Amino acid sequence: MRRLGRTVHGGWRRAGAHTLVRQGRDLELMHRATGFATLALVTLAPLLIVVAAADPLGRGGFASWLADGMGLSGRSARVLTDIISPPRKVIGTTSVLGGVALAVFGVAFGGSVQNGYERIWGLPSGPWHRVWRQAVWLIAMTAYLYQEVQTRDLLSGPQRIALSSASGVLFFWWGQRFLLGGQVRWRDLLPGALATMLGLGGLRLFSYFVFTPLIVTNAISYGAMGVVLVVESWLIGVGYVVYGGALLGHWALEHHGHRNRSG
Repeated sequence: MRRLGRTVHGGWRRAGAHTLVRQGRDLELMHRATGFATLALVTLAPLLIVVAAADPLGRGGFASWLADGMGLSGRSARVLTDIISPPRKVIGTTSVLGGVALAVFGVAFGGSVQNGYERIWGLPSGPWHRVWRQAVWLIAMTAYLYQEVQTRDLLSGPQRIALSSASGVLFFWWGQRFLLGGQVRWRDLLPGALATMLGLGGLRLFSYFVFTPLIVTNAISYGAMGVVLVVESWLIGVGYVVYGGALLGHWALEHHGHRNRSG
């Protein structure tokens, strides 16, 4: 038994997994994922609600976006839509000042993601006047989410999986490069983008089997608060994957001796 334990421990260290665990602990991965979920719920969600309500194609609004992202269908999707759908006149009642405030809060969310990437790659925080990068990243992310929803009714099966995977890898690949100001090479960022999309695919599968029935039972037991709790839990998972994927990509390069930060 001791020999088996030493063998497993030796294999663990040779694989460099202990380094990955230490880096995740130093990054405070779960704490950052929780912060990601909180910011997404209180700053990003209101902005996406307004954008979805302004959709000229009218594909169901923000609740439809959220249900699609979580992989919900049937009764669970209807429950989510009934509880989270905003008022029909959300655009008309949103003032210019309110719209600006939503955009500012959304940029703050982008700044949080940028800070996480900077910590992962050991880079100094970008100067405040580069906030335009966070704004552009926010616009690109909204466009990415929008096309994800639109393809739901146009494609299905392997075609949609292929398109969703390709667009996701491109977004997270470009997103890291852009938020980091080009300080890390493209080829060094690709493993993190691939790991992020693999993680999101796994999270979607987990959501389908776990969160789909949980939303219905929580809605019956706790009402709207129970549904919001499930959504927040899913957002924590998204944050964990976004930061964890980038961290895994960085660790893979570092472990194999290719840690380069030049552009």
